[in-house]
Formats: sequence, C-alpha cells, structure tokens
Amino acid sequence: MKKIRVLLVDDHHLFREGLARILNSQKEFEVVGEATNGLQALEEARRLEPQLILMDVAMPVCDGLEATQRIKQELPDVTVVMLTVCDENEKLFEAIRHGAQGYLLKSIRRQEILSLLKGAMNGEAAITTALAGRMLEEFRRLHQYDRDDPEEESSILTEREKEVLVLVATGATNREVADRLCVSIHTVKTHMRNILEKLHVSSRREAASLARRQGLIPPPSPDAVRRI
Repeated sequence: MKKIRVLLVDDHHLFREGLARILNSQKEFEVVGEATNGLQALEEARRLEPQLILMDVAMPVCDGLEATQRIKQELPDVTVVMLTVCDENEKLFEAIRHGAQGYLLKSIRRQEILSLLKGAMNGEAAITTALAGRMLEEFRRLHQYDRDDPEEESSILTEREKEVLVLVATGATNREVADRLCVSIHTVKTHMRNILEKLHVSSRREAASLARRQGLIPPPSPDAVRRI
C-alpha cells in the first residue's frame, strides 16, 4: 500500500519529533519533511508535494493561517489539518475559511488523531465533536443575519478583527498594529482582508468610516494621527 506523504509544520522540534514518530509507526503514513514556520512550509510543500500537511497555528515569520491560505491557493489538492494549543472560535473559523480540512488541539490522544487524520484523507472533517458543535452554532448565528442589510455586516466581525480595525482607524500601520497586538504582520494582513470582505469595502479608509457610522468603533480624537 502506498503511504500518505506528510509534511509537519511546527516551531517546536520536540513536538515535531514526537508526532513524526507516531505517524511513521503507522502503515498509512510517511513523514517526508518538516518546517518551522509558514514560509518554510510553503517552500517545502512546493518541493515535496505532500498529500497531508499538519500545520501549527501560531508560528514566527508567517503563521499557520496565512500559510494554509497560500498553500491551498497553489496546491489545492493538498489536505491541511491545523494543530494548536488554543481552541479560540476565531482561529477555528478562519482556518476553515482558508481551506483547512480540520482543526485539532495538541492535547488530543494518539488514537484519536490517527483516526481523524485517516478520515481527513477520505474527505471527512478532522475535528472533534466539541469543536464541531461550535461550528454549527456559528453557522446558525450567521444564517440569522440578512446579508443584504449593510447595518448587520459589522456585527459578524470577530473581537480580534474589531481590535485591528480600531487601531487602523487611528492611523496605525500594519507593523504598528502587529506590535500592539503581539502578532505577526502576516496575521494583521489576513485580518484586514477578512474585514474588507465582511464589510464589502475595498480600502482601510472605507472600513474605518463604515465602522464609525455604525458605532462599531469610537470617533477619532482631535489629535489622532491620520495615515489611512
């Protein structure tokens, strides 16, 4: 039987080593490469053409969400499953939007992750029951909104997206927003793309203006620096 080629992406060597040992002990999987950040993951995915990528969410240089989006754009047939220590709804939904086939916590047991990964390679969602329940609740919530009503658009922004938008509205650059929120600049860019898409606007200035009109963010102070 031909083994499933796996690329491991995580900035912790010990975690990659342990996961590689588990996967290589199975007849179905073969770890063919490793990467420590999102940019390296993209390069290795191009070179190795894996069938399955296990992607950490939080990494330096380029995080897993940004990397997943870029990899799926270039290699749409590859299956990406996110691995994380954090079960924030925002990260979960963003990962699925970017093309991830699953979202698993690193605290998961050995047999469960193997079963879910095998399912993912057959087109099933690699996600635990608890997280699946959250996705259904979010789907129900979003379905209640009238997407033709622009007044409802801002209400579907995540809390992190609102934080980014508040800073952008004061004139902060992507780098300044990243430093303020302690995230990568790639993450900020991803948030901005999502904000523009959700608000149906094409620029940072339009997004900030719409958010103010709807009371999503406070009006600017007289001495606010205007750089948008």
